[in-house]
This record gives sequence, C-alpha cells and structure tokens, in this order.
Amino acid sequence: MTVADVLLLALGSVAVGAGFLVVTSAHLVRSGLYLVVSLGAIAGLYLVLGAELVAWVQILVYVGAVVVLLLFAVMLTRAPIGPSPDLDRPAVPAVLVGGGAGLGLAALFADAFRWVLYPAPEPGTAERVGEQIFGAWVLPFEVLSILLLSALVGAIVLSRPDIGARTPAVAEEHDTVAEQHRAVAEEHEQEV
Repeated sequence: MTVADVLLLALGSVAVGAGFLVVTSAHLVRSGLYLVVSLGAIAGLYLVLGAELVAWVQILVYVGAVVVLLLFAVMLTRAPIGPSPDLDRPAVPAVLVGGGAGLGLAALFADAFRWVLYPAPEPGTAERVGEQIFGAWVLPFEVLSILLLSALVGAIVLSRPDIGARTPAVAEEHDTVAEQHRAVAEEHEQEV
C-alpha cells in the first residue's frame, strides 16, 4: 500500500462517516457542519488524485457557498436550531436502501473496471479550462448565481414579519374608511 492509498482510505472513511452523521443527526446546524466535513474530505480526495482545480472548486462552491447558504437559510427563516423531532425518521428502511444501493454500486464498479489500470488523459491547461468555463458554461453559471440569490432574498422575505405588515397609522386609516363604508351601507339599507 502506498501513501496515496492510505490517504484515499482515510479521507473516504471521513467522508462516509460525516455523510452518515449528516443524515442521522436530529440537530439541523450540526448536520450542516457535518456536511462541511464530508465535502472537505471529498476535496481532499480530489487533491490526492491530482485534480487540484476540482478540489478548489469543491471547496469554493460547495463548502464556501452552498453550506453557507444553507446555514443562512436556517438562521433567516427562524427554523428550529436545536434538536428537532421532525428530523427523526425510522432508521431501518434508510439503512436497507442506502446499504443496498452502496453494495450494488460497489459490485457494478468492481465488475465494470475489474481493477484494470487505464491510461490517464493528458492534463488540462488553464487556457482550456477558461475557454470551457467562460465559453460553453457561462450561461449555466449565471443562471445558478441568480437562483442562489433569489433563494436568499426569498428566505429574507419569509423570515421578516415586518415586510408587508401595516403600520399603525395605515391600520387606523383603514379602520376609519371601513367604518364609513359600513355607515353608508346601513343608511342605504334604511332607505330601501
């Protein structure tokens, strides 16, 4: 076993263990922090495999943006921060489905690759990556940024009860107008 193999096993174990804690934790904020650990371990796996760009994208996009957005959404929507009984689900069906899917995928990959070493493609350059990101993939990146921004604005609007609420002066004026309408309606009924 090489050092890379040991690192892959260790980081894979951390990623799977933290992913298990994300799913099984009844504490929403702790689940978000376990998600940070799991995604960080996956970024470490990318580093060991020699994909530095993918590792940094993993850290910047997933750890830096998605998890922060999740935690902001929890804080802004006033979701329960402590342990929540709503997050408790029966564990046996989840373990059966997850374990079955994991074993099935492991068997599929072991059968498909049969432990054969495949030649690595030629390494990419910054120029080619830039052409792809700012050429063919610029529209999906912009749409994703607008989607994340609208989700954050929506969370702020939902969490603020004072947005859309009537001020006391407006409420008093509304009540006065309603009383005037009621008086006119009563006069009209008496005339008829």
